[in-house]
Amino acid sequence: MTPAETPFWIALLGNFGFPIAITVYLFLRFEKKLDNLGDVIMQLVEVIKTAKYSK
Repeated sequence: MTPAETPFWIALLGNFGFPIAITVYLFLRFEKKLDNLGDVIMQLVEVIKTAKYSK
């Protein structure tokens, strides 16, 4: 990278750095929520199995 290319890279980072950071942040939050959702669904399956066999 030459010094002449530096403003290009700074502008590129300025334009796309924030959206990329927000995307990564939201992805990590959604991943945790999806993991929790999977756990709750598995608990629900167990409750349904227990209720079905107890009748």
